[in-house]
Amino acid sequence: MSYHSGFIAIVGRPNVGKSTLLNALIGKKVAITSDKPQTTRHRISGLITHEDYQMIFVDTPGMHKGKDLLNQTIDKIAVSSLKDVDVVLFVVDKLMGKAEAHIMRYFENIKVPVFLVINKIDQLASKNEIDELILSYMGRHPFEGYYPISAKDKTYLEKLKDGLISYLPEGPQFYPDTMDSDQSETTLMAEFIREKILHLTEQEVPHSVAVVIERLEENKKNKTLDVDALIIVERSSQKKILIGQQGQKIKEIGMLARKEINYELKKKIHLLLWIKIKKDWRNRESDLKAYGVGDF
Repeated sequence: MSYHSGFIAIVGRPNVGKSTLLNALIGKKVAITSDKPQTTRHRISGLITHEDYQMIFVDTPGMHKGKDLLNQTIDKIAVSSLKDVDVVLFVVDKLMGKAEAHIMRYFENIKVPVFLVINKIDQLASKNEIDELILSYMGRHPFEGYYPISAKDKTYLEKLKDGLISYLPEGPQFYPDTMDSDQSETTLMAEFIREKILHLTEQEVPHSVAVVIERLEENKKNKTLDVDALIIVERSSQKKILIGQQGQKIKEIGMLARKEINYELKKKIHLLLWIKIKKDWRNRESDLKAYGVGDF
């Protein structure tokens, strides 16, 4: 029997549940999630490896029209992810609007099957609402299939995977059985820290933050991995918010991030967080590259 493998892009507008879907499909947390737009800033691949096939899911940032260089770069990453894939999952959670129409324009230039994935059906009151949502997209693109799911509740994900299998071309196993993501542990640590900042801050702070792991060192005496992480912000007011009254906010961020890293990466760490102000870093290519955003 021949082996099948393929790359599957997960696309959609910001905050539609793409990263939640990726984690649910893989069965492990390989991408951070939050209710803030632009949580995902770079491509993330998650892997399902079977004796007969390998699915490589490519989670992408939410497609949108960005104002600063960071958001413009994020949008370019999402659009470029449509190249060289075998299937596209277009994830939606509401009736078709301007944002969805903007994304669908990119489908005109690709020649691969596109599945319409209706996420968050746990929030819809009836099947009629699901049908109405699907109808708003019918005729706008020749979708290969329509898949109502709930990534949060993991509802109907097996149907989606079964639907994808027949679209995988014959090909090699690209990644070893032991891999479930292409994310390095260092990248995941930085992302888990940024996720806690996203959950615990509001307004402009989440979008103005970058996280860089500056030091990893085995501590044989305490049997821990010592981790120094740098949090970059654009203004002194943002630094003040992150520190919080009597340092409580930064302590909470550190505690939650440490627990997440301990649990997800099975590593006992000692985490130190530092905050640095770098004005207007979101509009400089050199800073974006240094902080792991985009391919320059």
